[in-house]
Amino acid sequence: MSQKPVVLIAEELSPATVDALGPDFEIRHCNGADRAELLSAITDVDAILIRSATKVDAEAIAGARKLRVVARAGVGLDNVDVAAATKAGVMVVNAPTSNIVTAAELACGLIVATARNIAPANAALKAGEWKRNKYTGVELSEKTLGVVGLGRIGVLVAQRMAAFGMKIVAYDPYVQPVRAAQMGVKLLTLDELLEASDFITVHLPKTPETLGLIGDEALHKVKPSVRIVNAARGGIVDEEALASALKEGRVAGAGLDVYAKEPCTDSPLFQFDNVVATPHLGASTDEAQEKAGIAVAKSVRLALAGELVPDAVNVQGGVIAEDVKPGLPLAEKLGRIFTALAGEVAARLDVEVCGEITQHDVKILELSALKGVFEDVVAETVSYVNAPLFAQERGVEVRLTTSSESPNHRNLVTVRGTLADGSEVSVSGTLAGPKHLQKIVAVGEYDVDLALADHMAFLGYGDRPGVVGTIGRILGEVDVNIAGMQVARAAAGGQALVALTVDSTIPAGVLADIADEIGATSARAVNLTD
Repeated sequence: MSQKPVVLIAEELSPATVDALGPDFEIRHCNGADRAELLSAITDVDAILIRSATKVDAEAIAGARKLRVVARAGVGLDNVDVAAATKAGVMVVNAPTSNIVTAAELACGLIVATARNIAPANAALKAGEWKRNKYTGVELSEKTLGVVGLGRIGVLVAQRMAAFGMKIVAYDPYVQPVRAAQMGVKLLTLDELLEASDFITVHLPKTPETLGLIGDEALHKVKPSVRIVNAARGGIVDEEALASALKEGRVAGAGLDVYAKEPCTDSPLFQFDNVVATPHLGASTDEAQEKAGIAVAKSVRLALAGELVPDAVNVQGGVIAEDVKPGLPLAEKLGRIFTALAGEVAARLDVEVCGEITQHDVKILELSALKGVFEDVVAETVSYVNAPLFAQERGVEVRLTTSSESPNHRNLVTVRGTLADGSEVSVSGTLAGPKHLQKIVAVGEYDVDLALADHMAFLGYGDRPGVVGTIGRILGEVDVNIAGMQVARAAAGGQALVALTVDSTIPAGVLADIADEIGATSARAVNLTD
């Protein structure tokens, strides 16, 4: 019985997560926030599931010799070293849509709470104080809400707050004005938004460009009646600058769910009655946690089965159309055959896709071919994650070309490379019939029609009688059975190619003997099981 892949759950996740993983894995648990416990537990696992408390950095990844997947049950990846994972061939996945509704609803709640002083009024009443006049608020109706970042969460907030009768403006340099107008949102520059808004809500990722975006300079441009909400990422709103603005009366209130350093239990912002503060509750609903757990569990299942994962953050390709999926193993095998035929790393590699399949996004076929090209070149494990890195490190220029025209086959994939001496090597394949039989249909200038097999060989030679018999005799003497063979030639008496499939590996010495006896100009073996 084969050993089950090991999945380490390093933080508390919804019980639905384990249910979604199913019975095919060995499930282990650890406290990912305990560094020593994490480093000890991660050494021999295939996948790790985390939330925000577990730090999967370069040290952890280096110590996890079998790790193939890091799955974050949530959106943010501040606690995962994605670059180190990519270099190690480890896929990083998250659940990008699991908490968008939950996060948007919390932001809306903070907007309402800051407008109506709900938190301090609640605290005062529970302390025995009835202070209606002290906690008079403002209406949302006819006020201007400035949404900084019109991504998925920002759009949901805009839609919900429009129902309160608010006028919505937004700043997002990556959104077209026409698209914003369709949502009833007016795009402004950041300075224009700061000056016009009665409420400002932040929905941006944390990057070097966004860190401190709402800082001292920005907070000198706002209305003194403005209320600012940050339920996105800590540090986008400069907390020190915000505290100064509140103290000086340049900002009327704030709603915060995230902080520059977390956990945060002591901040100058907490002294203000007009600040509503929550401990990073943006994803903390039963529904969001269940959605996130189920989503990453499904991603782990796909990844450990060797399939592409739509939510992988360090893999090119995105969602794969059903018609494209059968071509992935074909493209990968063509990549391996190309490397065997070339005998070296190409200076330039072209992946050409032709036929009906090109109505879909076929970028993933380029990635699959690239994975195959380096499978037998590098000592490290090659994955969809790090294959582009291997190409980059070796200076290989990679291009994808597509055409809807394919005269002889419904779909055709070609891996073509230019070698250092300027010569060109190519191999083409297709899928035949309802069972998607993988076939080679061309090797360089030679047309062939041969089903792919685990063990193959390709020999180029000068066309003459007796060569096929010689090949059969030598292989028979070493008990290697020929499963299929095809001879292709450009013209009688010219150069020819014999392509054959066999039931077992052809020993290197035997292939050399065949090449010597037939005077082969090239002899290459391919073993796709190695």
